[in-house]
Amino acid sequence: MKTKETNCLIAGVGGQGTVLAARVLGAAAMAAGLDVRGSETIGMAQRGGSVTSHVRMGKDIASPLIPQGRADVVLALEPGEALRTIDFLKTGGTFIVCDRPIVPAVKGDYDGAAAARLLKTCACVVSGEDIIDNCGARSVNIALIGAAAARGAFPFGFDEIETALSERLNAKFLAINIAALHYGASLIKGKQL
Repeated sequence: MKTKETNCLIAGVGGQGTVLAARVLGAAAMAAGLDVRGSETIGMAQRGGSVTSHVRMGKDIASPLIPQGRADVVLALEPGEALRTIDFLKTGGTFIVCDRPIVPAVKGDYDGAAAARLLKTCACVVSGEDIIDNCGARSVNIALIGAAAARGAFPFGFDEIETALSERLNAKFLAINIAALHYGASLIKGKQL
């Protein structure tokens, strides 16, 4: 397992569970004995706007914000948000993107499918429809955590993530999310990038 500082940026839109995902990662890191700092930028989240969560894990972390080019992991729950936050990813970092676009209320010329196709050149793009069909629409965030964990992107393992989920979720949703965690891991096996 890694012991150095690990920076994870989670990007999505309001209602996708970006903040919950950040809290689960923070709790898993604390269970592994690490210091955690984090911050959320919520903006117009209740109206489908951008949400980004910074989670910094390691020892003696001072700032909650990840500088551009320093994220070890970027988890993007939506392709447009992936493009918006790509500058945070460091060279050689883990970039996992859900290909399912969330069309904004004021659509303009947004083409989420085109964004997802573009991202395939620099990210591991997973099928949001597959995740939803197998785990439910409210589990995409946890499936992406599972995908990154399968890549060894975090300084802790699945046990700590499952414990964090059990501490934060109602028992009614726990089994679904643990299944999503492992389903996300299965999606990444054999994928490049």
